[in-house]
Amino acid sequence: MAVTATRVVTVTYTGDVNGNNTLPAAANAVSPGSVTVHTLNAGDNTITVPTGGTTVKGATIVPPAGNAQAITLKGAGADTGIPISKLDPTSIAFETAPANFVLNAGGTINILRIFWT
Repeated sequence: MAVTATRVVTVTYTGDVNGNNTLPAAANAVSPGSVTVHTLNAGDNTITVPTGGTTVKGATIVPPAGNAQAITLKGAGADTGIPISKLDPTSIAFETAPANFVLNAGGTINILRIFWT
């Protein structure tokens, strides 16, 4: 079952520069509207993008509070990848969603969530 979902990134500045920018992605009327919970083992972990009559346009990766293990986002296991935050959410937008991607973990990570939009 698809739902309509919109991801929004908000950037707020305070101090020498003050401002607030809200950056919404286009609404996705055929989003899976789901959250998956993962345990990552040390090394490469293949993450399967949801299908089943829905179209994924974005993923927000949310590490657990207090996570101390490195996380690297890769297109495939052989890639060098891009280190992402151990603690802060990472939101990525897909032009066309891949069948899967890889999260490489420096050690075991329990309860990593991915919000699919």
